[in-house]
Amino acid sequence: MLSQKQAEEAIVTNLNETENEVGRTREEEREQDHSMFSLKSILWHGGSVWDAWFSCASNQVAQVLLTLPYSFSQLGMLSGILFQVFYGIIGSWTAYLISVLYVEYRTRKEKENVSFKNHVIQWFEVLDGLLGPYWKAVGLAFNCTFLLFGSVIQLIACASNIYYINDKLDKRTWTYIFGACCATTVFIPSFHNYRIWSFLGLGMTTYTAWYLAVASIVHGQVENVTHSGPAKLVLYFTGATNILYTFGGHAVTVEIMHAMWKPQKFKYIYLLATLYVYTLTIPSAVAVYWAFGDKLLDHSNAFSLLPKSGFRDAAVILMLIHQFITFGFACTPLYFVWEKVIGMHDTKSICLRALARLPVVIPIWFLAIIFPFFGPINSAVGSLLVSFTVYIIPSLAHMLTYRKASARQNAAEKPPFFMPSWTAMYVLNAFIVVWVFVVGFGLGGWASITNFIRQINTFGLFAKCYQCPKPAPLVVAAPPPHAHN
Repeated sequence: MLSQKQAEEAIVTNLNETENEVGRTREEEREQDHSMFSLKSILWHGGSVWDAWFSCASNQVAQVLLTLPYSFSQLGMLSGILFQVFYGIIGSWTAYLISVLYVEYRTRKEKENVSFKNHVIQWFEVLDGLLGPYWKAVGLAFNCTFLLFGSVIQLIACASNIYYINDKLDKRTWTYIFGACCATTVFIPSFHNYRIWSFLGLGMTTYTAWYLAVASIVHGQVENVTHSGPAKLVLYFTGATNILYTFGGHAVTVEIMHAMWKPQKFKYIYLLATLYVYTLTIPSAVAVYWAFGDKLLDHSNAFSLLPKSGFRDAAVILMLIHQFITFGFACTPLYFVWEKVIGMHDTKSICLRALARLPVVIPIWFLAIIFPFFGPINSAVGSLLVSFTVYIIPSLAHMLTYRKASARQNAAEKPPFFMPSWTAMYVLNAFIVVWVFVVGFGLGGWASITNFIRQINTFGLFAKCYQCPKPAPLVVAAPPPHAHN
């Protein structure tokens, strides 16, 4: 059987010998491309550790950055910070588990001389190869549904943000427009081709985060500001599940790993990305909540409370571009699944694949128009989908994959240096399963669905302009009194 070192060498060797679905993947050809400094290789073909780090960090924090102050108003300052740190840590751990299971699956398949030419490995295939078809079905259902609604959330966020620059059109009309814009992501073949977009996306998010922090401090606290959170249990757990959603962006981990030249180096990339994300999410949420307090309970988008300025408009525009990128991140795995279903995944023509992918965008567009509840929808998706997709299922899958002594002995990846034994890993995984099921899915599901239903009752489905300020009533001046002779 292969040792860990031999398994890693086998993966690297196989990757250097096999073409991927977007073109050249031979190590010699990549080195030639880089030595020539061709524009195409610099901007289009990514696969390094840095590319993976930018992809993870950029994908992890997008529109949710604007809803975290709203969550702080529900949780209170201390709980908001603690939940961010806690879910960031366990999110990094489950992303590590996913990477371990990917390496295990790929090692076993390569021992069987399976070729991945023109084929992108996905999470449900890893579950199928390690645990069987029932796990494949569960993984496919949760992963696809989560990514579907993740794309919906990005589309809703686009309409919500642009409204603060141009309110001549309502948010529903902006959703129609940005749905058409985001549909152009069908032309991006795979995660290899997000190199420049990931880099730019993280820069845009960094600007927005620090704009929120600095602008809130400069603005100062509003008159008679109050910080009463946590006030109600339903709001408390709604806020907690939004943070669970924030650090549950690793549903595309397998696709990002497969795009790497040496996927076994992914292990700690998500943790390093999370540490950087902390520098964006914590200061911005703290500053906005400090400045506006309980007013955020009725303003799920932080932009809505900051005064209009050139800096705010720049932040809105940059977030719009970044949300387009994140839409692509969430949708690309769905494109892959659909291509495999209709038998187009091996097609090399970008135009044919783009045409085949278009039906995936239509239900996303439609759902964004039905449920335009920016903020509350994050918590609902977090509790019902993210809790299973990226926390519970990876933890259970790791426990079951290595339940036998022989599997542990021949594992492609041994426990990390900070984990004393397999038993310790089992204990940690079991804790995550129980915690997320009870707090994230159970209490969080109850709270987020209660809040979601409240939004439907208040604004209705197909709301034309969710949380838009009501126009001032027209005051008709009384006619002047008739003069008396």
